[in-house]
Amino acid sequence: MEQQIRVLLTEDDKNLGTILKAYLEAKGFPTELCVDGREGLERFKREEFQFCILDVMMPVMDGFALAAEIRKLDQKVPLLFLTAKTMQEDKLHGFELGADDYLTKPFSMEELLLRMKAILRRTAEDAVRPTHFELGSFTFDYNRQLLKNKEGENKLTSKEAELLRLLCENMNKVLDRSVALNKIWFDDSYFNARSMDVYVTKLRKYFKTDPKIELMNVHGVGFKLVVNE
Repeated sequence: MEQQIRVLLTEDDKNLGTILKAYLEAKGFPTELCVDGREGLERFKREEFQFCILDVMMPVMDGFALAAEIRKLDQKVPLLFLTAKTMQEDKLHGFELGADDYLTKPFSMEELLLRMKAILRRTAEDAVRPTHFELGSFTFDYNRQLLKNKEGENKLTSKEAELLRLLCENMNKVLDRSVALNKIWFDDSYFNARSMDVYVTKLRKYFKTDPKIELMNVHGVGFKLVVNE
């Protein structure tokens, strides 16, 4: 990697944490290991990190609580959850908090590395994409994750902001479901498709005050954000 990426790793299983730290550093990612969420938060406040790997089940402060605190400090740093949980509700909660990906234990080191690289590629691409959009009576600031008009403003989650930006970039065109799923969730599984439908419904609610804006389902294909003059 041209730019050195420092990783914050929080994992209460010291054996697994030590192995992950050694592997990541061998692959060129300097890594700081913390064994609970509180320690991880204090380290994040003191030092600069370009990537966070957070175990969900930790003492003192769990991974979800830690992610929420990190997002207050930094809206953009990539977050990847490690978890033994398989409940869909837990994964949805993680994405609501702004997770970039979710890896269920047990997992291979190679898969972790590939997912990290995919997230970092997307982050690099984001740097040259538009970040400000005009949609009817609304303005959308991707960097601030803010959608507003004279009626008020809505603070978007990371996934909502990513999906809306993709829709804006394809305004008045059909956005293929599989394209959106692979760009934002990195695969087009049934679970991720269900998750995306939840976000589409939320975006529709935000736009309901402006009749010129319509977020359409294109049956069997995807979605279309239509903005009428």
